[in-house]
Amino acid sequence: MSESNNNRTQTGTSYEEIQSLANGILSKVKGRPNIGIICGSGLGKLVDVVTDQEIIPYKDIPGFPISTVPGHEGKLVFGKLSGKSVVLMQGRVHCYEGYPPQKIAVPVRTMKMMGVKTLIVTNAAGGINRDFKVGDLMIIKDHVNLAGFAGVNPLVGLNDERFGPRFPAMSNCYDLKYRQLARSILKELNYQDFMREGVYSMMVGPAFETVTECKLLSILGVDATGMSTVPEVLVARHCGLKVFGMSLITNECVMEYDSEQFANHEEVLETGKKRSENVKNFFSIFIEKIEV
Repeated sequence: MSESNNNRTQTGTSYEEIQSLANGILSKVKGRPNIGIICGSGLGKLVDVVTDQEIIPYKDIPGFPISTVPGHEGKLVFGKLSGKSVVLMQGRVHCYEGYPPQKIAVPVRTMKMMGVKTLIVTNAAGGINRDFKVGDLMIIKDHVNLAGFAGVNPLVGLNDERFGPRFPAMSNCYDLKYRQLARSILKELNYQDFMREGVYSMMVGPAFETVTECKLLSILGVDATGMSTVPEVLVARHCGLKVFGMSLITNECVMEYDSEQFANHEEVLETGKKRSENVKNFFSIFIEKIEV
C-alpha cells in the first residue's frame, strides 16, 4: 500500500481492530445481541425497559468513541427487551464533537461483528415541515445527507470488502417492512395524533440552522433535521444491517426572519423526557414483533 493510501485510512479503524474491539466487549458480557439500538438526545430512558442488564461505559472500551454531550450518558447496555437480545448505545458521538465520520462508524461496525443484524436509530430533530409539532414521532422513510455533499461521509477512503461493497446502494436505507409495522403499532397504541413519517436531514452542527437554511431544507423536501444518524445509517447499510429510524420532534425550526424564537438543547432534553413513556411503549412492541 502506498504512502498516500496509508494517509487516506488514518481516520478509519481497520477490520482487524474492529474485530478485536467486538471480541473484547463480548468477553466482558454474557449477552449476544442481534438488535442494536442507538438512543438520541433525551431518549436514553429506553434503557429502563431492558432486563438482565450488563453495562459497559464507553470510557472502559479502548478505541471506542466517547460521548461528550448532555443527554448522552455514554454506556453500552446489553440485555433483553421484549424477549430479544439487544445492545443499546445510551448516547452517541457526533461530528461536531470533533470526531471524523469514520470514527462514528466504529460502534456500528462493532455491533455488526458482535452479531447484530438490525439497527434501530433514534434522534431528536427540529421540525421543518410546518404540519409537525413538538412531541411528534416521525418514522424516517429517507434522508438527505447534506454533509455528504461536502465529503463528510464515513465511507470515504479505502474500502475493505469485508465491511461491505465499494458502492453501496442507499435507495432503501430504512426498511419498508419495519416502517409498515411501525405505522400499524402506532395506530394500535392510538398515537395517531402525533404519528408522522418523513425525510430526515443531517447538518453537522453544533450551531442550529439559520432561517434561510431551514427554508432551503423545506424546498429540498426535508421534514425534520438534526445533527446525527446519517453516518450511522450509511455504515449500517454498507455492512448489510437492516435499519429502522425514528425522530422525536423536539422543536419547531424557526422559519421567519423577524422571529424572536430560538432553538436550544434544553428544549430538546425536556421534550425527550415528556415523550419517554410513549417511546418505551412503542419500542417494546416493535422489538417484540420484528423479524431480525
